[in-house]
Order: sequence, then structure tokens, then C-alpha cells
Amino acid sequence: MRQKRAKSYKRQMNVYLHTFKFREPFQTIVDSELVLNCEKASYDIVKGLNRTIQGETKPMITQCCMQALYDSKNQSAIDIAKQFERRRCNHREAIDPSLCVQSIVNIEGVNKHRYVVAAQNYELRVKLRKVPGVPLIFMNRAVMVMEPISEATSKYSEAFERKKLTAGLNDAKYTGIVPKESEVESKEAVQQPAPKKRKGPKGPNPLSIKKKKT
Repeated sequence: MRQKRAKSYKRQMNVYLHTFKFREPFQTIVDSELVLNCEKASYDIVKGLNRTIQGETKPMITQCCMQALYDSKNQSAIDIAKQFERRRCNHREAIDPSLCVQSIVNIEGVNKHRYVVAAQNYELRVKLRKVPGVPLIFMNRAVMVMEPISEATSKYSEAFERKKLTAGLNDAKYTGIVPKESEVESKEAVQQPAPKKRKGPKGPNPLSIKKKKT
């Protein structure tokens, strides 16, 4: 079952790599709920992310999520989150962590910065499913899993592939249409340079030559 799941995740990440141009290390936004969940289960978040995505990840956390951890007074979870790169969210006062994560990922309906989102908050994941190209990860008991590709991502990927196919068919090298002989000849005529005039001494003017007497 584990191998089957790994193959499924590999196929999913290939879609994000080829269609949405994701690159390693994958920038991964981690919410405060997932940190608390992993701390409770003594689960290594970084190793779990790398194993699930099957690539190198860069875990990141927002200031609002950090504030939620400070409010929880769970020092072990705070120490884990402090190891992650801090992602500026530009919220002067801390807001709800789920709203914070949504604001930096969903920019006018696009995952502009190509973030992977590791979030335990279910409502947040439901909202981000509507944004094409957002890999979603969460903890299912003591196992880190990746959600199947969302409908929005699937539709975008299909449209992307159709566009590539159409562009390829319109290209002359893919159409298989052979140009007519007349078109080839006309092109050759245009490309052929005009013959150069020969240089050298000219013969005498025939009008200036005296006629022979008979």
C-alpha cells in the first residue's frame, strides 16, 4: 500500500513540475495546527515532507502561525517551528492562521509563488482546492498524506496539454504538409542571386570598323 501511495504522489508532483513549473527545494507553508499535531505524535515534519513529496522541501511558517503557537504555550511545538524559514505575511496584527496562509497562497486565484501547503485545517484546504496548482498535505492520524489533485488543478492541466497540442499541430514541422513545387521554385528564384557581369576588355564597336572593299 505504501508503494502504491508513493507512485501516486510521484505522478501528482510530475503534474505540478511540468504544468505549474514547481522546482526543488519545494517551498512548503506549514500551518500551526499541523505543527501541534506532529509534535503530539512525535513526528519529524521535515523528513515526512521530503518523503511525501519525494524531493527536497523548504518548510516555511508565517508570523501569524507563529503567534498561534506562542498562544498555545507548547514550547516543544514552538521550538520545532523556529527551525523553519519565516515567511512574511505583512499582517501588522496577527490574524487567524488559516486566513493568513490563504492570503499568501491565493493571489487573485493563482498560486503565484508555487507553494506546497501542509495544513491540518480542513476549511483552509477546502478553500485552496479551488486554486489551480496547490499541492495539499495533512496528517491522517500518524501518517502524512497528500490530497489527490483537485478538480481546479485537473482542469487547468488538461487545458494546458490541449494548448500545447494545438500549438504543435499548427507548427509546419508537425503538420506534415509538403509545399507545392511552384512554391518551392518561386522561393528558389527569390533566393538565387543575379548572375555577375564578366569583367575584362571590351571588343571594338562594330559601327566604327571599316567595311572591306569587294
